[in-house]
Amino acid sequence: MTSQDVKIGWRFDNTYAQLPESILTKIKPVSVKKPNLVLLNHQLSKDLGLNFSNIENNYLASIFSGNILPKSSECIAQAYAGHQFGHFTMLGDGRAIIMGEHIDQEKKRVDIQFKGSGKTPYSRNADGRAALGPMLREYIISEAMHGLKIPTTRSLAVVKTGENVIRETPLQGAILTRVASSHIRVGTFQYIAMTGDLKNLKTLLDYTIKRHYPDIKESDNPALELLKKVIKKQIELVTNWMRVGFVHGVMNTDNMTISGETIDYGPCAFMDNYNPETVFSSIDHHGRYAYCNQPVITKWNLARFAETLLPLINENKEKAIKIATDTVNEFDSIYKTHWINMMRKKLGLIEEKKEDENLINDLLLFMEKNKVDYTNTFFSLTEKDLIDNDLLKQKEFYNWHQKWKKRQSENNIKNSINLMKDSNPSVIPRNHIVEEVLQAAEKDNLLPLNSFLKILQNPYGNHKNISKYQSSPPPTNDLYRTFCGT
Repeated sequence: MTSQDVKIGWRFDNTYAQLPESILTKIKPVSVKKPNLVLLNHQLSKDLGLNFSNIENNYLASIFSGNILPKSSECIAQAYAGHQFGHFTMLGDGRAIIMGEHIDQEKKRVDIQFKGSGKTPYSRNADGRAALGPMLREYIISEAMHGLKIPTTRSLAVVKTGENVIRETPLQGAILTRVASSHIRVGTFQYIAMTGDLKNLKTLLDYTIKRHYPDIKESDNPALELLKKVIKKQIELVTNWMRVGFVHGVMNTDNMTISGETIDYGPCAFMDNYNPETVFSSIDHHGRYAYCNQPVITKWNLARFAETLLPLINENKEKAIKIATDTVNEFDSIYKTHWINMMRKKLGLIEEKKEDENLINDLLLFMEKNKVDYTNTFFSLTEKDLIDNDLLKQKEFYNWHQKWKKRQSENNIKNSINLMKDSNPSVIPRNHIVEEVLQAAEKDNLLPLNSFLKILQNPYGNHKNISKYQSSPPPTNDLYRTFCGT
């Protein structure tokens, strides 16, 4: 280790790099001309046990561009496959390279990954680079998701490369440094399953269990238990997405992690007015990944995961299919229970009652019909004095509101309100605000972005002067569209 490495506190222990060469490539980032540090996540650095406080910005820029690598790092690009909009494709890290696995202060293992770090063997004729806007966007949204208490990859740093990337027009190049529990995906298992190499599949299974779910290592059927664990994690994750109105936008199997963290913040966005058919992605022409379809697609992706595990679940193919099918089909009832309980919390309903489902659905139908703001409605219900008088003047809502108040009064009101405060954020990264701060940042004005990030760190807190961040976007005939950034 260099003196700088010691000062920073890198603790690398690179285990994935020891897996079969067929699922990875050892490769270093392509150097960039003039790296310049734009953002550094100081709190995350601290949580990781890293100290950048006495390191010059030029050196930091060199680290987070990949121009300088810690001595104990071991850079790799991962191979994986994926069903992209339902179509199977062999893929891999086309513009991402894992620097190494760092052991944080709590002895947890995390991947430190560069995104936008140049071509790899999996780039498929792409340039392997990223533009500043999408990398800053991922930084904002991933950190907002962390603030919302939703499992997610994190963002450690963004640097400008000093080079342009060519999309429709020349754009400023950038590299994001991402932190994840791992980058093992459903698509990773699909990649090996397609090769038919049962030995490598078992190796990946054992590695994944050891890294993420060591409690099932000694179970009678580790593959089946892993499937059950991932189903549970993904149900919890998508329920949280639905709770805050998040639309992922690109739920391909290569974007579903085995750890249960949200990954890949390309065409994602947050819903303003409640509409279950909300789609933001410019390439999702048929609404496959619409807000309301996210649970359905989660189950579909899990079925693809189950398919990869069949030979490890049971040697008898028919028995394996039966076991896996029955397990995946439990998704619907488990998800429904999670979703209703989540909505109960948003409405401050502590004890379960049969009529709660109707109460929940009546509100959502009203919100959809009247194009009511999703986040602000639930926040207003939480802060009772914020209820819009215009809403209360509508007989349909007034009648619902009376039923809800009566139902809520059956609980301990203090506990009810606390439950709502923990479930209903006051702010989300609204799309028009995100665009505003990105435009400013691309002109080297980082003040709006940093102010926004500070608010998003604690979206359930009592902030002053946040009305700007709570406002719905100005009326327009144009649909908000997002792009993957490649």
